[in-house]
Amino acid sequence: MKIWKFGILFLVFSLSSCGTHKKAGVVSWETENKKERTPFAEIPDFVDLGEEIIEDLEGETYNIIDHALQFLGTKYKYGGTSPEGMDCSGLVYTSFLQKEIELPRSSRDMALLGEELQLTQVKTGDLLFFKTDRRKKNINHVGLVVELDHDRILFIHSSTSRGVIISGMDENYWREHFVMARRIL
Repeated sequence: MKIWKFGILFLVFSLSSCGTHKKAGVVSWETENKKERTPFAEIPDFVDLGEEIIEDLEGETYNIIDHALQFLGTKYKYGGTSPEGMDCSGLVYTSFLQKEIELPRSSRDMALLGEELQLTQVKTGDLLFFKTDRRKKNINHVGLVVELDHDRILFIHSSTSRGVIISGMDENYWREHFVMARRIL
């Protein structure tokens, strides 16, 4: 992605979010075939990746979450796996692929992998699965846990209406549609 595209994405994200921001982590993006990294990733207040959280995000988990966070603000596109458009399973798929972990491409198939967890056992890097279409009985949505803040679980995902965003399990909609959590790593 060219630098000017990142600047526009950053500006759009900054203008569309509420309140102040905290600096967190390191975000990378491609500029003319060269990977650049910068420590100025601006994340909304409710995503406070403080020192305690960063310690938990060492190694593979940190890299997977870091990669997913690059797509904040990316528009939704069914079947998408790039900055031009991303769906929920595409976001998780490409994030894990950065660590050479190839997952199935659909959320329904991803939900068959790893260890099933109770919501109280969830850690950063775990996957949350949802059924958001009441007409179908299949899992059709996935999110990646990016932070645990006391009893609050925050996850990144791509919603059809808002694109790649961070939501919380304390939101009624997600709590009502939650099916299971699974650990891949």
